[in-house]
Amino acid sequence: MPRPLRVAIVGSGPAGIYAADALLKSEVAAEPGVSIDIFERMPAPFGLIRYGVAPDHPRIKGIITALHQVLDKPQIRLFGNVDYGTDIGLDDLRAFYDGVIFATGATADRALSLPGIDLDGSYGAADFVSWYDGHPDVPRTWPLEAEKVAVLGVGNVALDVARVLAKTADELLPTEIPANVYEGLKANRAKEIHVFGRRGPAQAKFSPMELRELDHSPNIEVIVDPEDIDYDEGSITTRRGNKQADMVAKTLENWAIRDVGDRPHKLFLHFFESPVEVLGEDGKVVGLRTERTELDGTGNVKGTGTFNTWDVGAVYRAVGYLSDKLPKLPWDIDSGTVPDEGGRVMQESGEHLQSTYVTGWIRRGPVGLIGHTKGDANETVKNLLEDYAGGRLHTPAAPAPEAVDAFLAERDIRFTTWDGWYKLDAAEKALGEPEGRDRVKIVERADMLRASGA
Repeated sequence: MPRPLRVAIVGSGPAGIYAADALLKSEVAAEPGVSIDIFERMPAPFGLIRYGVAPDHPRIKGIITALHQVLDKPQIRLFGNVDYGTDIGLDDLRAFYDGVIFATGATADRALSLPGIDLDGSYGAADFVSWYDGHPDVPRTWPLEAEKVAVLGVGNVALDVARVLAKTADELLPTEIPANVYEGLKANRAKEIHVFGRRGPAQAKFSPMELRELDHSPNIEVIVDPEDIDYDEGSITTRRGNKQADMVAKTLENWAIRDVGDRPHKLFLHFFESPVEVLGEDGKVVGLRTERTELDGTGNVKGTGTFNTWDVGAVYRAVGYLSDKLPKLPWDIDSGTVPDEGGRVMQESGEHLQSTYVTGWIRRGPVGLIGHTKGDANETVKNLLEDYAGGRLHTPAAPAPEAVDAFLAERDIRFTTWDGWYKLDAAEKALGEPEGRDRVKIVERADMLRASGA
């Protein structure tokens, strides 16, 4: 009787779990069957959902329920706290599995080349998100002394950063934020948040619901300058062809024509302002310089030669995430992705790196919403299964599942399991119960391992 198809997935975020789900729904899952091991460098699963989504987004975090149902399947095992490239390598994985799918996502900040961007008080949005989401590998404190703050970018991450900076700590207390984050936010002095986009309202990358949520806080006054409501032929074409872009533009228009209220924290959304320099004194951020832009007819913009200076004490760049280079895999340094064709990892020679695949942001870059990774996963798995049917996968030397356990034990690698997640989940919920909260995140890696029974 043929043995099940053995597949390793590196990364337990949405992309990796969607790939596992696609494998389980395939014809191969029925005969001869599939056996999937998911490797995750964090002690807990769910990747971006746990460590990249703002804590006041329970709707998005509800995606965990669907992912949870996939990981509950008996064909899947989770190996948490196992770092690819350090604890286990590509050659090791090839010894145990017919195929390997990398779904490691993107967690670092994309660089922004501006004079002054390295000043004290200039931060990457991804680092701030990791702090307020209780990531175990970042510092426990965050400097929040600035009363006026700039956020560069007009995507959902920029909105998350601006909203967390503008809300009070007590507004966020009912969420899962750990004690160190609550104490840090209580000391936050920010009263004005300025979000900057170099193009216009029709080109903003906000999702309509995320944008509208800004206005739900009783402490945040969202302000849009009527001068920033402008469209050219390209912008009108975008609105006609993109329902979401049209909804975003309508929301911004409504905010631009209303009277400014008296909520204590002001959140300004600026358009047609292209950052050109972060200003500093004595090594610290003291301002931001922008160039006023105008539409060129196509939806793009050009500089006007008019410059504005903004009095801010901190700058957050939210211009995109960047994936980490993966050992033993080819790399496109410009896009920060693994070169692929249909999810098949492609070498410089133009040949497929046998039995090796990618899906999600490590494949196509950090664009699109979480749900978009499902189509990625389906395509990647389809091609893996085609290679399996065509006899193009290599044959692993030790395909028995217990060989992986023996490998990790031999190297004294302390790992968590899916059963361990249930224990950690229960421990976090128990921490939140006395305060009437759904959960309180456990932050320290050692505490997570202990709670998981690693």
